[in-house]
Amino acid sequence: MELVTDAVRKPNTEGSTSSIYGMPVDAHHPFYLDLYRKSVQNPVAFWEELGQLLDWDRPWQQVLDNSNSPFTKWYVGGYLNACYNAVDRHILAGRGDQVALIHDSPLTATVRKVTYQELYDQVVLLAGGLAKLGVSKGDRVVIYMPLIPETIIAMLAIVRLGAIHSVVFGGFAARELCSRIEHVEPKLVIAANAGVEPGKVVPYLDILHSAINMSRWKPPQRNIIFMREQVASDILDDKLDVLWSTVQDMADARQPVACVPIEANDPLYILYTSGTTDKPKGVLRTIGGHLVVLMYTLKMIYGIKPGDTWWAASDMGWVVGHSYICYGPLCLGATSVMYEGKPDRTPDPGQYFRIIDHYKVCGIFSVPTSFRVIRRADPEISYGRQYCMKSLRAIFIAGEHCDYETKAWIEKTFKVPVLNHWWQTETGSAITATGLGLKHSLNPPMYSTGLPLMGYDVKVLKKDGTEALPSELGRIVLKLPLPPGNMATLYRNEELYRKLYFQKFPGYYDTMDAGYKDARGYVFVTARDDDVINVAGHRLSTSSLEDAVLRHPDVVDVAVFGVPEPTKGQVPLCLYIPVETCKKTDAKLSAEIIKLIRDIVGPIAAFRLITSVKNLPRTRSGKTMRKAMADFARNERVVLPATIDDASVFSEIRRALQHLGYAMSAPDPIVAKLLD
Repeated sequence: MELVTDAVRKPNTEGSTSSIYGMPVDAHHPFYLDLYRKSVQNPVAFWEELGQLLDWDRPWQQVLDNSNSPFTKWYVGGYLNACYNAVDRHILAGRGDQVALIHDSPLTATVRKVTYQELYDQVVLLAGGLAKLGVSKGDRVVIYMPLIPETIIAMLAIVRLGAIHSVVFGGFAARELCSRIEHVEPKLVIAANAGVEPGKVVPYLDILHSAINMSRWKPPQRNIIFMREQVASDILDDKLDVLWSTVQDMADARQPVACVPIEANDPLYILYTSGTTDKPKGVLRTIGGHLVVLMYTLKMIYGIKPGDTWWAASDMGWVVGHSYICYGPLCLGATSVMYEGKPDRTPDPGQYFRIIDHYKVCGIFSVPTSFRVIRRADPEISYGRQYCMKSLRAIFIAGEHCDYETKAWIEKTFKVPVLNHWWQTETGSAITATGLGLKHSLNPPMYSTGLPLMGYDVKVLKKDGTEALPSELGRIVLKLPLPPGNMATLYRNEELYRKLYFQKFPGYYDTMDAGYKDARGYVFVTARDDDVINVAGHRLSTSSLEDAVLRHPDVVDVAVFGVPEPTKGQVPLCLYIPVETCKKTDAKLSAEIIKLIRDIVGPIAAFRLITSVKNLPRTRSGKTMRKAMADFARNERVVLPATIDDASVFSEIRRALQHLGYAMSAPDPIVAKLLD
């Protein structure tokens, strides 16, 4: 039996013998239990009712078609348009003057507020121009733009025509962009001429030209370029490019282009995952079920109502941006914040507080790293103390593990519940959560990612496919059929879709995450399954060890990963970042941390390899690159993704690892963008 060995993670195992899908009926509010039971036992009735959240051009004929599992279909025969539900219907309801988007960019010293009417006006002009260029239902269009309102305008203009967008993160270099262009084969590309980062301008136009030049697929239409004059001035190549404004001028202003209804199981978008090792996979999301789930989850998880101001602190190149910057809040009729800046240095660590105060933000979705950065830069909140947080109801975190110390600091600082939840690019919204609208306890067990959400029958399986006991570590899987909103397939790769997600555990979707459930049904996601360290036959999750390290008051951040050891097979190696005010030597602080681990976890962890660093390698979305560091320590060739925030960190990582006897002959990591 593989048990969770970290003492800080022992869940409450008391419960009732009467349960619903492993959850004691006396442990949770009947409102949630009744909803959950209905969603799993009678999904047709449950989701049929929720389908009414959207406006449909033609009603569905069948709620659920699971005749070709795992290619499940929802709302079969129903026709609708995403742009109509996100924009037009609010205009018709007389809410055109409400602000739809707030773009706050300390990097360009600008603030823009775009009402629903203004959003409509810009979308129909761009859609009209795209139609004149031949973009129509089923066509693919690549978007390569920063976090600006025009990115959402482009997305909505494309789907207005029934076409499919594929947004590529603006931090990607030419080779990454090229690979997506070759795979999607777009009719055209919409891009900005430039992006901006602290201290530098990112030359989007040059990157785009390089990508198309090396691409085997040449888009038949010219690139549409939105010029950010306040960032950079560029001269377009008339053979390759056309101005955004020129395309809008092509539209017939007297005859706004109509929304094209598409079937609920037609594609809405293709979004490429960008993991730290594997080649990108094109997640294909269909329209109907996805929009239903986004509206429902904004209300039931995040507690957001029409007219509220909501801030998903992410980027349009990631799934969070698609779900909760664009489609979710706009379909609901809320106001969505787009913040083009950093938590700490644009220009100071008070920016999150300023945004909340100035725009009366009700809820935030962010990654724990953002708050760790603020805490590290300004632990006493000297910059943020001047702002009022009264509008804020809760902070939601996801994307990476949140340690107890960081969570406690956020709650003390912002004075609202900090609620962890778990989801993936593939699912499009949360699998487990603590929901403000579900009558959940707002004090879930420490480190839990919450309770299963509607339609998700969450299981923890052992290697032999049998179900794990409460508190027993295993692979987290989801029983089929999956609820609406999940990916329909991998674009142009159905074979990989079947093999990757459904082959290992027949009848289930394999999340590839490790974790466990406690006796009350709370889910604990400990790590990606390959982040579990096997020490002399004992499985330890990296996150449990990191939690213990972060209990030390002089540690602000940490990464733990497994490295080879002749006797035990694997042992943990720890790289930590001390607080800036720490006066202790590396040797003294490391010794204190080793003792702390022995006291909390025990000698079973074989925790002895430890040293401090100034920075850790992360992706731009905040995920710590443990596997890259583990491979580097084993002297393997490491190819870093284009999404790495700062590749130069690996120079320091090499010195730290060599100090501990690892990475002695490791070749320098290759950064994807340098391959250009």
